[in-house]
Amino acid sequence: MKEKIKVLLPEAEVDKKIQELGEQISKDYEGKNIHMICVLKGGVFFTCELAKRISVPVSLDFMSVSSYGNGTTSSGAVRIVKDLDESLEGKDVLIVEDIIDSGNTLHYLVEILYKRKPNSIKICTLLDKPERRTADVKVDYSGFNIPDEFVVGYGLDYAQKYRNLPFIGVVEFTE
Repeated sequence: MKEKIKVLLPEAEVDKKIQELGEQISKDYEGKNIHMICVLKGGVFFTCELAKRISVPVSLDFMSVSSYGNGTTSSGAVRIVKDLDESLEGKDVLIVEDIIDSGNTLHYLVEILYKRKPNSIKICTLLDKPERRTADVKVDYSGFNIPDEFVVGYGLDYAQKYRNLPFIGVVEFTE
């Protein structure tokens, strides 16, 4: 089977939305520092572009979590593959994700991170599939609500391909 990528959100639309999110976050965090936590691997493209558009001081750390193992569906068990390098105590934390669907991984992650005594935790995602939500996760900043389709680009991948696309596309399989 071959795959074809159909554009869902063009690059200009994605850029405009990231600019809007950056402005809103800057306003909400005025007078504060933001400690951004990028959820790897998919979140890295969005995190970097978002950080450039935030006008208040930003520090950055990375975390990698997995709930998929070697399969294509979630095992339900979340494990931390790469933990943070810095303490969160007293910090205003912004978790940055590429996409949120079931919310199970983020629900677990927020629970774990609150035990590290941050001042606050908020969540920002580029893409959201709220109709797929099975865990109670409050998304504070959301770029786009999208349909329940398999998407790639801007950090999202299919078999480790297409992360570098500057737009969000839908994977269509052809013979």
